[in-house]
Order: sequence, then structure tokens, then C-alpha cells
Amino acid sequence: MSFHSPRARPRTLPLCSQMHVLLALHGRGRLVLCSSVMGVLSSCSHGPCPPTAPTGAKRTLSASSSQPPSGPEPGSQPLKTRTLSGMASKTTTTMAPKRVAHSPSLQSLKKPIIPKEFGGKVPTVIRQRYLNLFIEECLKFCSSNQEAIEKALNEEKVAYDRSPSKNIYLNVAVNTLKKLRGLGPGAGAGLNKTSGRRVVSHEVVLGGKLAARTSFSLSRPSSPRVEDLKGAALYSRLKEYLLTEGQLKENGYPFPHPEKPGGAVIFTAEEKKPKDSSCRICCRCGAEYLVSSSGRCVREEECYYHWGRLRRNRVAGGWETQYTCCSAAIGSTGCQVAKQHVQDGRKENLEGFVKTFEKELSGDAHPGVYALDCEMSYTTYGLELTRVTVVDTDLQVVYDTFVRPDNEIVDYNTRFSGVTEADLADTSISLRDVQAVLLSMFSSDTVLIGHSLESDLLALKVIHSTVVDTSVLFPHRLGLPYKRSLRNLMADYLRQIIQDNVDGHSSEDASACMHLVIWKIREDAKTKR
Repeated sequence: MSFHSPRARPRTLPLCSQMHVLLALHGRGRLVLCSSVMGVLSSCSHGPCPPTAPTGAKRTLSASSSQPPSGPEPGSQPLKTRTLSGMASKTTTTMAPKRVAHSPSLQSLKKPIIPKEFGGKVPTVIRQRYLNLFIEECLKFCSSNQEAIEKALNEEKVAYDRSPSKNIYLNVAVNTLKKLRGLGPGAGAGLNKTSGRRVVSHEVVLGGKLAARTSFSLSRPSSPRVEDLKGAALYSRLKEYLLTEGQLKENGYPFPHPEKPGGAVIFTAEEKKPKDSSCRICCRCGAEYLVSSSGRCVREEECYYHWGRLRRNRVAGGWETQYTCCSAAIGSTGCQVAKQHVQDGRKENLEGFVKTFEKELSGDAHPGVYALDCEMSYTTYGLELTRVTVVDTDLQVVYDTFVRPDNEIVDYNTRFSGVTEADLADTSISLRDVQAVLLSMFSSDTVLIGHSLESDLLALKVIHSTVVDTSVLFPHRLGLPYKRSLRNLMADYLRQIIQDNVDGHSSEDASACMHLVIWKIREDAKTKR
């Protein structure tokens, strides 16, 4: 063994340049360097080890230097060629990454911002959230970004215009989002997603592993179906939902006057009346005004009022009472303007009433079940009947007519009644004609269904006590005199939007009441099983 002097110049390694490159590679490449290059180092003169050499390399070097160097085997490739090819096979790849086309999203689009509206019926944050969701869905099937944004803005505006409150807006927005998702390119594919998978019945899941080898049966009580809730079956089920005499009095239903034939009496608390007989109190704005003997206003004075109800909303630091029409605070100036003041007047003149009477039935016939709804307009007398609609259990309209009031109309109340001047232009039907038809259709045992039905019976001047009132069936959480609107009941329980236009919704309201009552019967039957 020969020793080199310290001053001897070390031989230049043949793979020095490659070592610097490979040290920057992945850890796997560094291992290849250690195992492949050491053979070259062992055949060269020993020199000072580089400071960057790994510990494993030192151990390999000492082990290799103890054995005599041997030349390359015949027919083998040079060590440098084998080393580079081995390192290249472990540190390079020939597969190019797959390019994925990204669809446009809200991050790459300029989002339209909904302007903040003071006192809006729906918070701007909620509207903006659903607008962004609408845009994302529209981008999936629209031909351009601009078209997707315009469609999303239009859908959000329609949902906002249709909703008088935040809860209804959320319901409409969710339905709109489902509709937009159904228009996407992958909507149809999702329906057949489970076609290639094995279908497992509910009974097999319940039975477990032994279900395939064990016979068993499930005892399922029969639930009432809609088909069963018709005719006599529905009539018998409705008996437990009829209003009691105490409920009729509490909700202001008319009763026969004990002394005056054709008169009626109401047991609710009497409202404050002005001392002057010619003075009236406006039922919309609460202002006092004078009328002549004909009932017309003495002075032409505009009426500023809120058409929405008062509702308590939670705010920072407590509660705040606001109007549902414009979210203005209580005591603020009205958001609507009418030409003159009006009054209700139905509870002041309780004369001209008729009462349903008993009728004999033949065979298996039943007294009948009907849903009733009336529309009223303001006259010089007060609120008077202008339309009546009756619907049967099959939701078919059996009676629907416009009615000409006995007094002059001063406000058609179209926002709520849907009745216009053109509707009553050729109408000659009077209140007496309507009473005669209803007395021929109904008996004292006929079940009448309606929402706040005492209001309709007062307008019809009909006394009837066999009623099912949805405002009592679904009471307000604060109790009387608060009542939930029919629109909110349909949205909360049946997920349906009604009263969506001003074209008149008398038959729609009557059908909605019938739907609610049948739904209530079915839900109660589930809990009794």
C-alpha cells in the first residue's frame, strides 16, 4: 500500500460536474449518486473528502478502498455511461401532465353587487348570497358569461318581487336554485347514477346478513291517503276540527240576535266609536274624517297608510316593530296613498242576515264539505261583497260570481281583492241573490272551510256555525288577536307560493284552505298510529 504525500495534487474526478447537478435533485437521485459514483472514487487516488459528502458515502468509500481495484468486466459498458443512464431512469419521466380546462367561476368574473336598500324586506347579504349561487349555476348552461349574469339577475329579481318577507324569499330562492340546477348539463345524468349499482331494498337493510335466508314480514299500519279523505270519510274526520261555540264567539263569528229577526250579534270587544254620528275612523290610517248623509267624505283628503301588517323583528339590543310592506317603524308616514279615507263598517250594521237551516238527507249522503272565500271592496257604507267562490273537496269550483254592492264603490281594494272596475261593469248579481244560492247549497250541518271565515260570513251576512277555520287550526304563537296569514301557512307547511299576482285569488285561497285542512288531518293521523 502506497501513501501519497499531503502536498500531492489530487486527481480530478471524472463525474465532478454531474455530482453538482445530481445533488440538487430529489433524495432518490442522491442515493443513486452514492451507490454509483463510489466505484469511480475507489479506483482513483484518495484525496480529501468534500465537506458536502453524506455520511453514508464515507462509509462506502472506506469499505471500497480496502479491496483491490478491479478493471471493468469484458463486454460491459463504461461506468460513466451506466451511472448516467441509471440516474436518468430514476430521476426523469416521459409523461406530460394532463391539462384540465377550467370553467369560469365567480373568482374570474366581475360580480354584480346588489345595492344596499335601507329597510328592505330581505337583507342584502342574503340576496347577494343567492345571486352568487344563481350565477354559478347559470354559467354551467349559458353560452356566455354575460348571458349567465343577466339570467341570474333576472331570477333573483323575480324571487325578490314575489316575496313580501325574508322567509318567503328563502323558500322562493331555494326553489329557483333547484330549477337552475335542473337545467345544467349534468342534471339528466344524475337520475341514472344508480343504474349500474345493485339495488338493495329497505327490508334487506333492516334484516341484515340473514335477510336473504330468512322470511319475515313488516306490519305497517295503513296511513290515510288523499283518495280516502273525500266524501263521507272526510266529513267524519272533520268533526273533531270544528270550532266550538266558545271559539266561534272568541273569533268574532256572527250569532242570531235573540230579539231582532234578521239581526246578528258579535261577542268580541266593541271598538271605540266617535261621539259624532257623522264622524268616522279610517280603517287604514286611523284618522278621523267627516261624512255626509250619503256616506261620502265631506272633504277631499288623501289617505297615507301602510298596507302591510306590523311585525316584531329582533335587532341589536332588543326588538323592533316594523311594517311588513316597507319595513318602516311603527308610527311612520304611510308608504301608500289613496284618494280618500275608508271604513270597515261590517260590524256596525248587523242587519239583513240569513241563517242556514237543517235539511233531510237520503241514503248514505252527507251534508257536504266546501271551502269558501270572499273578496270585498270599499263603498260609502264600508267593506261590501264583490266576489264569492265555493270549492268542493275535489278542488273544483262549484260557484264563483262577481257581486254588485248596494252602495257606491269608492275603492276597489284591488291589491287584496283582485277586483277591478271592468269586472263589475256588466254584473247585476246582488247580495240577496248570492244568499239564496248559498242557502240552497248548504245546510246547517255542512262543513265550511276558510281562513278567518268570520270575515267572509260577515260580508255574506250569513250565520253558520259548522266551520273549520285554518287561522284557528294553525294559531299564531302570540295568540289572539294575532293571526297567521294564509300565504305564510302555505309557504311554511306545503311549500307553495300563493297570492302571487293581483289578478284575483279567490278560488286559489279557497283551494289552499282545503289543502291545508287535508294535510293537517293526514299529519295528525301519523302521530295517532
